Amino acid sequence: MKRLLAVGLLALAFPAAASAHATLRYTTPKFGTEVQSSPKTIVFHFDQVVKALPGFVEVLNDKGKDYGGAVRVSGLDMIADVKPLPRGAYTVRWRAISADSHVVSGVWTFGYGVKAPSVMDAYGAGGPTVAEHIVRWIWFLSLALTIGALGLRLICLRGLDVPRRLDRRISVAAGIGVVVALETGIAAFSLRAEDALQLPIGRFLYGDLSPIAATAFGQAFIIMTLGFAVVLALIFFAWLLDRTIFLVPAFLMSLGFVSGLSLSGHDAVDPGSYWATKLADYVHLAAASLWIGGLATLALLVWREAPDLRRPVFHRFSNLATVSIALVLAAGIYLAIVRLPHLHDLWSTGYGQVLLVKIVLVLVVLAWGGFHKLIVGPALERGVSSDGVLARIGRSLIGESVVAAAVLLVAAVLVDSRPPVQPIKAPPTRAAVKR
Repeated sequence: MKRLLAVGLLALAFPAAASAHATLRYTTPKFGTEVQSSPKTIVFHFDQVVKALPGFVEVLNDKGKDYGGAVRVSGLDMIADVKPLPRGAYTVRWRAISADSHVVSGVWTFGYGVKAPSVMDAYGAGGPTVAEHIVRWIWFLSLALTIGALGLRLICLRGLDVPRRLDRRISVAAGIGVVVALETGIAAFSLRAEDALQLPIGRFLYGDLSPIAATAFGQAFIIMTLGFAVVLALIFFAWLLDRTIFLVPAFLMSLGFVSGLSLSGHDAVDPGSYWATKLADYVHLAAASLWIGGLATLALLVWREAPDLRRPVFHRFSNLATVSIALVLAAGIYLAIVRLPHLHDLWSTGYGQVLLVKIVLVLVVLAWGGFHKLIVGPALERGVSSDGVLARIGRSLIGESVVAAAVLLVAAVLVDSRPPVQPIKAPPTRAAVKR
């Protein structure tokens, strides 16, 4: 946990702290490219003169064998000799001493005769950690709070006499969700970059992050950060001016920018992914956020702040949740079939086992939600007047929200897990075609 906090704090500081050090402008070959001949040298071009020592450049194959040679500096270039390479994927890890005596570092990949691997899959990268799972879970929770709070206000409270205190608290809740989403997004990017760079936290500030920023995850992080900054401004104007109209574009933008997670996850970049898997993952995430975030807002704010609105809002949210859950289930079943075409994959693969836990939790939440819709809803319609009964219903809604939050925790682990590689079907033989 201390490491996680340190990464979060340093992530906020690294843009300013790293600006005075040497910056890598470009490389030859370019990172992330496929070359057709074995390069004899690798050239690093900086914006200032650097110093290099033996062993400052490693050219590693997928087994960790180093093909790097002597390193020298010529003007603004650091040049490393490369031994003859066999065809394959390669990771380049480099270091250089900047003019201010700090050691700047970086990592990038290229392929000789094969597609270059993602920098996230560079040799030495350990993959998702517990800290990354926790950060992504908090990221999911904060996005759900933002989307759910705004959706509840604009859909379930539309046309009702909403107390000003409740209105402002919903805006504050949505704003808190955005702030936490921005911070955890920075932490998630920093942790992913730290894993790829394989640097101790003290040297992470001087790492070259451009290859990580060029990945699908990096691009999604940048766009989502800028987009949700605008969402936060709109929510602030709604709170400051008491104008709900500002929440409309904030809600629509939140639903739009959350797609960045779907466009950069496994259902977008892994083999076998295409537009349908991206769309299904987006629908799954957006509908779950609207449902879970709205449920938490109903339980923690509406139920406490506006007793007179409990019945109509409960009924409206019940209908909204039904639609959202239907979308979550449809998209989730489709993705499960695509990623795990065989039933035994559920218990024979790590990805399937995590998915199985998620399915169990979703069933619990569905049963709980069914109880609220089929038993509690009609009771409220009949006019339950006991404060004790209403208080128990509120606690029950909170309990359902907690289990739903656990679903997002498992979803965070699942998103960071790589689905099992499916066998590629061989094309039909000529004889088969003739028959």
